[in-house]
Amino acid sequence: MSDDSTRPIVIKRKKVVADGDHGGAWKLAYADFVTALMAFFLLMWLLGSISRGDLRGIAEYFQNPLKIGRTGGEAVATSESILQGGGKDLTRPSGQTNRQPDADFLRQEQARLEALKAEIERMIEQSPQLAQFKKQLLLDITTEGLRIQIVDEQNRPMFDSGSDELKPYTRDILRLIGKALNSVSNRISLAGHTDAAPYAGGMAGFTNWELSANRANASRRELIVGGMADNKVLRVVGLASTVLFDINDPLNPVNRRISIVVLNRKTERAIVQEIGPEASISDAEAINDSLTPPGTGQGSPGG
Repeated sequence: MSDDSTRPIVIKRKKVVADGDHGGAWKLAYADFVTALMAFFLLMWLLGSISRGDLRGIAEYFQNPLKIGRTGGEAVATSESILQGGGKDLTRPSGQTNRQPDADFLRQEQARLEALKAEIERMIEQSPQLAQFKKQLLLDITTEGLRIQIVDEQNRPMFDSGSDELKPYTRDILRLIGKALNSVSNRISLAGHTDAAPYAGGMAGFTNWELSANRANASRRELIVGGMADNKVLRVVGLASTVLFDINDPLNPVNRRISIVVLNRKTERAIVQEIGPEASISDAEAINDSLTPPGTGQGSPGG
């Protein structure tokens, strides 16, 4: 029998190696957390820096992202906002889009138009030259802006019969109105109207459409002579007898009139979208001038 007491005792020690930083996984998780936190605060800052109209536009975009494609590529943000809008020309540095005006702006604009209306009414009352034409000057506030209408009377027409030649007193009225329109920054639209009497004689194809357009353009020129800035004119159109003042009597002289509308911003943007953002006033003038055939001023009586 062997003697166990003489056997050597062997002690095995297991070497434990520490993991150190456990592979650094916690650092990655912490970096992700800090990045997400920074993104959250950046989002909060952006949302707090833009208007409610922009916020509605952003919300609408995420609810219906295909809307931009359907509306010709125009975004719902504004050119004044931090998030710039898009448009047809992506090389432009600022947005080409619309913004719904807020309630304060609408109230201020309404007040400016009301003040302009009162100023013109006061000018008519105080001017002996205009007071006699008071019944021919009609002012009212419409959904498009402040509308100023100069209408014919049976014995006091604005133009020579069948012509775009203005009567001397009509020139005076337009020049005084043109000077007053510079008190607001709003742009204007002019429309010429005739009665339902067809244009007789003259050049073939010349109708009340051409006559009303020429009269509107002649009125535009007199407004500018009176001192109105020429870049205030956004649209000049001839409507012939399609929009009668007296629908019960299409031949009533009051249907022959010139309408000057001091446009509110909403209507102005709608017109710009309709004719295109690149349209210029000089182009519109060229179109209207091209409608005037030689000898129109001597044409036969029309509307």
